Amino acid sequence: MAGKINTNTQLYCIMGNPVGQSKSPAMHNALFKNNQINAVYLAFEIENISTGVKAIRDLNIKGASITIPFKKEVFQYLDDVDHHAKKIGAVNTIVNEKGKLKGYNTDWSGAIEPLKKYNINNKKVGIIGAGGSAHAIAYGIKEQHGNLTIINRDEKKGQNLASQFDAKFLSLDKIEKGVFDILINTTPLGMHPDINFSPIRKELLTKEMVIMDIVYNPIETKLIKDAKSVGCKTIDGLAMFVYQGAQQFKLWTGIEPSIEYIKKIVIKEFNNEKN
Repeated sequence: MAGKINTNTQLYCIMGNPVGQSKSPAMHNALFKNNQINAVYLAFEIENISTGVKAIRDLNIKGASITIPFKKEVFQYLDDVDHHAKKIGAVNTIVNEKGKLKGYNTDWSGAIEPLKKYNINNKKVGIIGAGGSAHAIAYGIKEQHGNLTIINRDEKKGQNLASQFDAKFLSLDKIEKGVFDILINTTPLGMHPDINFSPIRKELLTKEMVIMDIVYNPIETKLIKDAKSVGCKTIDGLAMFVYQGAQQFKLWTGIEPSIEYIKKIVIKEFNNEKN
């Protein structure tokens, strides 16, 4: 935040449950300060997204990040939704445009940006999970013409997501070694404090694979550690978090922030927690 909080200070926030582990406040407050914007970004752990959206309207909150478990449910309370978010069926960003609330999804492009260098086109891509983030990344993979398979424990949810994006479905316990070129975890498995869990066994990984985990707390999850030990190319959750956050900030302010600057801010926040 730039300067002292006063009557002109603009309010931004993240809404979800839980949100205590989120690094979004550290990221966006640093960006506001760095760009001399009189704004503050807070974390609100809420029980009901309908009352959360009402608060955005009543308090004239200028922008909000929406996280688990409200990315799909929030849709119905907004005035308008961007075409990408409509196709995905999930919103992770709200922009308050003079009282009109418009929803966006920056998760899909936030995940795709760090994957582009591995040329997704025609690659066999497996997405583990079927939640809001999985919907967003599935959309991005199909946009890049990847050969997509949805992998999930809950067959009904997995099949529904697969059919939405013209993808195959595979039960999590049916994964075989070396089937996928790119494997992406979108589940919370491995997230702090359950850091000793991974969605798949290490024995199923091969060095030819690209492994991506969208969990960013810790930055190096058990899945990423296992993948590195096998020799896989890896993309940790910090990459997606940083890219999607940069796009949120641009939607709110019109300013395109430095990716490297955001990375430094978030890593510094993690290091401060350790000390």
